[in-house]
Amino acid sequence: MLTSFALPTVANLHLIPVIDLLHGQVVHAREGRRAEYAPVRSNLCKGTDPETVMAALLRLHPFRTFYFADLDAIQRQGDNYAVLEKLHDRFPAVELWADTGIGDETALAHWLDAKLGRPVIGSESLPDAGFMAVIRERCKDLSPVLSLDYQGNEFRGPPLLLTHPERYWPQRVLAMNLHRVGSDKGPDLALIVKLARKAAGCNVYAAGGVRSIEDLEIIAAAGAAGTLIATALHDGRIGAAHLAQFA
Repeated sequence: MLTSFALPTVANLHLIPVIDLLHGQVVHAREGRRAEYAPVRSNLCKGTDPETVMAALLRLHPFRTFYFADLDAIQRQGDNYAVLEKLHDRFPAVELWADTGIGDETALAHWLDAKLGRPVIGSESLPDAGFMAVIRERCKDLSPVLSLDYQGNEFRGPPLLLTHPERYWPQRVLAMNLHRVGSDKGPDLALIVKLARKAAGCNVYAAGGVRSIEDLEIIAAAGAAGTLIATALHDGRIGAAHLAQFA
């Protein structure tokens, strides 16, 4: 037994496909080395158009949530709001979670005014932990997702976020290990367990490294409520037959 609280079953694991956006197109994220991200190559469809890629993923499985990383906004080099607006209008039944590099009140207001979905707050973008309290107050019923960003073992964000989860963490938290994103290293189980133990009332989502249905099983056993997933969907290692048990 990895944790002291009730564990979810695999069938209840919330699977969330990832779409990384750069200059209006879908790219393949690899280990957090953003300068090296290349256009996505998928067995599910041709090209890198976000609408085409999202439609292909929904043909594979009726996912109810998608996660978007707006890499331009995160790097303070523009944004992909027009793309997100188009996808929101085309797929209104799908909930969008999006990391748009929110790190100040202007960026937060911009996202909330757009009404495109649930904001994901990357710890790497936060100037201080106290701003997380501001975000939670401003978001009200639209509870944000906090992405606790790691590069390997190094935490990228204000240290107080880790030492005071009861003060700063919302209901949903991502265990984001960028070093494992788009890799064959597997999910960071130790990180999932550590974060789940820090705040048993939170839903912890794995982020980075999912390769197979077996990885999904061990993620559930580690106490995660769900997981982000991308590469294994595009290359076919996790297919429609595997996903059917999550319907």
